[in-house]
Amino acid sequence: MRPTSQSAREAMESERGEPWFLAGWKDVLMMHFEVPPEILQPLVPFELDTWAGKAFVSLVGFKLDRLRPRKAPALLLAPIATHEFLNVRTYVKHRGETGIYFLAEWLPNWLSVAMGRPLFGLPYRLGVLEYDHANPSALTGRVTSKDLISWTAKGEGKLQSAEKGTLTEWLMERYTAFTYWLGIKRRFRVWHPPWPQIPVQAKVINEGLLDETGRWFEHARFVGANWSPGFDDVWMGAPRFL
Repeated sequence: MRPTSQSAREAMESERGEPWFLAGWKDVLMMHFEVPPEILQPLVPFELDTWAGKAFVSLVGFKLDRLRPRKAPALLLAPIATHEFLNVRTYVKHRGETGIYFLAEWLPNWLSVAMGRPLFGLPYRLGVLEYDHANPSALTGRVTSKDLISWTAKGEGKLQSAEKGTLTEWLMERYTAFTYWLGIKRRFRVWHPPWPQIPVQAKVINEGLLDETGRWFEHARFVGANWSPGFDDVWMGAPRFL
């Protein structure tokens, strides 16, 4: 099942207590790469979801803004509420539900890094993240940890949702995340309206940091990128064991 935004909202609302959190996802750049499935599958503990037999990895750089509990004081999450993120994600399916799996994620908040794996099974890593993603006509980003990744991108055009039935929609409209840590599989759901986006031209300049996610990048082919201003209030669900 590949849910639409509407069906993803209905799925989240059907579970008691959801969503747990609200947050802004701002100034989002997604860069997409085609990777041979036989190269990628050994790195992923879920079955790959493929498009026309092809597997993909996306780099997603954005700003998390005002993370807060839905039913508790916002001050509880103030130390980890606002910061940059870099996700390296691929596309998977489990028991008929499609979603994403994170090969790695970098963020500059040590407290979030400490909490990510035990609470959600998320592969958080500490890094220095420097983004200029506010203006799609001139985008730059740089993440430094054990190594470095950096990129540039630019684009222009009218914001619109991805056309239905296209690869862009398949890559961008994902509402379930699957995680794996210490033999435990989890999933959590998110919800937001369909992404308002424009296509951009992007180039990864330094890619050494991606070696931490497995040696897939040397086999990868860039297939496109998208920029979105993002949302103020993304719904984020609880981790649930599979």
